[in-house]
Amino acid sequence: MNTFYVGTYTQQESQGIYEYILHENGQLEQKGLVAKSDNPSFLAKSADGNFLLAVNEVNTKDSIGFVESFRIQKDSLILIDKESSGGAHPCHINLNTSGQVLTANYTGGNMGLLQLMQDGSLSDLLDVQQHFGNGGTERQQGPHAHSAWFSPYNGDIISVDLGTNSLWFSRIDQEKKIFLPQAPPTLQLPQGAGPRHLVFHPTEEWIYVVNELSNTVTQLVKENDSTAYTIVAAQTTLPKDYTEPSFCADIRISADGKFVYVSNRGHNSIAIFAVDQKTGALEVVGHEATRGDHPRNFSLSPDGRYLLVANQNTNNIVSFKRDKNTGLLEYADTVDAPTPVCILF
Repeated sequence: MNTFYVGTYTQQESQGIYEYILHENGQLEQKGLVAKSDNPSFLAKSADGNFLLAVNEVNTKDSIGFVESFRIQKDSLILIDKESSGGAHPCHINLNTSGQVLTANYTGGNMGLLQLMQDGSLSDLLDVQQHFGNGGTERQQGPHAHSAWFSPYNGDIISVDLGTNSLWFSRIDQEKKIFLPQAPPTLQLPQGAGPRHLVFHPTEEWIYVVNELSNTVTQLVKENDSTAYTIVAAQTTLPKDYTEPSFCADIRISADGKFVYVSNRGHNSIAIFAVDQKTGALEVVGHEATRGDHPRNFSLSPDGRYLLVANQNTNNIVSFKRDKNTGLLEYADTVDAPTPVCILF
């Protein structure tokens, strides 16, 4: 049995963050509301498992959103602190083992830096990396930071910006607590890609970037003794005969690095790719219907036996049993959830 939290949009019936149970047979059970929160659209947990962080994806009169920290206490979340995310509509949050916190602010077009303290409180906003430029399409008239990541390879910070159609590379000056650009500071993706999220291969220096606008996954390889990355190839996430509108949302990689999964909103599927363990190239294994509309975030269970999908527009979460040998998915159960957009075990 595994417990997981669900972040939501709260414009309709949802009131905040909910707790659920994934049972050993794949069945899902809602335990209930554990914290009232305003648009907690992305969640993250501290390395020690004591604290949960959530963004408030809002835009105030000061053009900022917020980060909230909660103490995880049995069947509830206790609000500890709330601070500025550094920009409007924060849509992603990440933190490392030292408690440094990254926020990606979509409308702000920037990345914020905070510190999670040992007692669960948050520092004031320490720094902001403002992006600039555009990607040329209607959705890319200005910067739209969509996620921010700590690289396991060299300590780099990678900010993924859909609006500028690029990845932004930096590091943290540990004394001044500010972002410093790396060389090169950015990597431009193919025109119209619209990068959104990424995953790191667990044993090789390969990165897979999911592109919302072009419905592709781009493989990057880190150059030897360098902070630079090279684009290797891109693979479509949709079947060849599918021609209706669709937009990628999230991407995951199995713990053994053998399979990559991507959610398609429109086609309403999880695309399944096998990873060539010598080159990192992706090969399509299949597509599994998500049994709901607008599959946004999804997550693999800690043991890798199940994949859970949050279908935003049909207010449901679906669990699939995962074959670790083939990567394929088999329907297990579904449960109601109010506008679910993030799943965190």
